[in-house]
Amino acid sequence: MGQVTPRKLAELKPRPEDLDAAERLGRAELAALQRERLAATLRHAYENVPHYRAKFDAAGLHPSDFRDLPDLARFPFTTKADLRDTYPFGLFAVPRERIARLHASSGTTGKPTVVGYTKGDLDLWAEVVARSIRAAGGRPGMRVHIAYGYGLFTGGLGAHYGAERLGCTAIPVSGGMTGRQVQLICDLEPDIIMVTPSYMLAILDEFRRQGLDPRATSLKVGLFGAEPWTNAMRAEIEEAFDLHAVDIYGLSEVIGPGVASECVETKDGLHVWEDHFYPEVIDPGTGAVRPDGETGELVLTSLTKEAMPVIRYRTRDLTRLLPGTARAMRRMDKVTGRSDDMMILRGVNVFPSQIEEAILRVGGLSAHYQIVLTREDRLDAMTVTVEVRPEADEAGLRREAGARLAHLIKETIGVTAAVEVLDPETIERSLGKAKRVIDRRPGAGSVPT
Repeated sequence: MGQVTPRKLAELKPRPEDLDAAERLGRAELAALQRERLAATLRHAYENVPHYRAKFDAAGLHPSDFRDLPDLARFPFTTKADLRDTYPFGLFAVPRERIARLHASSGTTGKPTVVGYTKGDLDLWAEVVARSIRAAGGRPGMRVHIAYGYGLFTGGLGAHYGAERLGCTAIPVSGGMTGRQVQLICDLEPDIIMVTPSYMLAILDEFRRQGLDPRATSLKVGLFGAEPWTNAMRAEIEEAFDLHAVDIYGLSEVIGPGVASECVETKDGLHVWEDHFYPEVIDPGTGAVRPDGETGELVLTSLTKEAMPVIRYRTRDLTRLLPGTARAMRRMDKVTGRSDDMMILRGVNVFPSQIEEAILRVGGLSAHYQIVLTREDRLDAMTVTVEVRPEADEAGLRREAGARLAHLIKETIGVTAAVEVLDPETIERSLGKAKRVIDRRPGAGSVPT
């Protein structure tokens, strides 16, 4: 195995003339545009969504109280509970006949969250996904293998229309049938794959099972999203496939994929498309806005959505805002986890991403893992189950890798964990978002991350 071949970056980095007008704005011009669009969004929500009007009134606020960007912090948050309380159409700001499409979450923790789009919203969505694909190295004429699920989940169709908007050839494979994924990658020779990072690992397993070299494919870029993933996993995928692994971020409540994306030439955080989505980072406990550079919970406000504007939506994703690099728009750091997937184990805060980073530091262990939480004698316990790599499937190597992982978790995170090293292909493969945490404590349930 080796690193990503240098030639691939030279042919992917966009030229300045490839960028659209908003991507070339300076900070002062961007702030002026944001002020104008935020004022219009607050008016639109207040005048057309009774739920927002009631929340603003209860807080003693009116859209006219917004005069500059810091004033947004005075307005109330929107949470997933607001979407469920107004299910299914209570947050829509346009008449029902103007809704061109509906999407919804899976609803695994209660009622699904339903989002609506006007024709203008669908055009906006296609545009920001196209911008994201271009930032990742996509160009008109490239072939894009889309292995996100199609349907009510926003991933597949969001990627599809963005690829077509950029002028690419969309290959709508969807998820599942992993053997067929490999065949189509080999036969149709896509330049780009869009998929969750955990399912990309399942595709990697299938390449190896078939005796095929994943580095020999036509793939130049993988655009991965829909779940948190670490830079250690980025390095693993890049080495395995000889491609650039680039992060894309979004969530259905805000629009879907395309809220932010990394740029292939830097891969140093996701540039938020701030002409359409205004980001804040808050203290998850107090709700106070934190300055750029400090880690907290990401909050997003839509600036241009018609059907369902969202005001200060609490994403629960933990990150920090950083100055722009490849673009003037600010970057959000890689999501380290969610405030609602944090595990508290005997007083220590633990995130799945921390366990993943430790696993990928241990030779002989694969990136397929799960965390099992139990309660023994009124004390919580954690067991990390992880697969051995086929080349390290020998009793002595297994014991050594398991002991090394347990030591790393204790040393770097400060908790004691049991480690079970399993046979290859033991842990169920995800066709979408991986289920990393199995919570078997009384009164708890599995936590998808």
